[in-house]
Amino acid sequence: MVEIRMEYQGDLRVRATHAPSGAELCTDAPVDNQGRGESFSPTDLVATALGTCILTVMGIYAARHEIDLRGTSVKVGKIMSATPPRRIARLEFSLECPADPGTRHTQALELAAQACPVHQSLNPDIEKPMRFVWGERVSVLD
Repeated sequence: MVEIRMEYQGDLRVRATHAPSGAELCTDAPVDNQGRGESFSPTDLVATALGTCILTVMGIYAARHEIDLRGTSVKVGKIMSATPPRRIARLEFSLECPADPGTRHTQALELAAQACPVHQSLNPDIEKPMRFVWGERVSVLD
């Protein structure tokens, strides 16, 4: 078990501390939900967790197969539902890798991305389209 401690700071801000490392981060409610939008919102952290988890799991595969993924970047666009209840409706994922590691590896890396623990933990009602750019080649998964 990993413990994360959170403390309400007032004005819709929360400080979270990762107990094992002592690392801290703060969240703020978004402007469209009564906040100031001065930091990540809790739902922004869900989008961040998806992107970082995907890169981490892909990095594990890449290390095992001596593939250099340095410079690979991810963007996740978060779209909230337009109707109640307020929730994440869609997370649009886009990955750009400077070099194409070859079809066999790109397919395995894309499967690893879909199998990351955060992706698997998200509610199936959340749309999670994925776009991969491998050098000059593009693939899209829904």
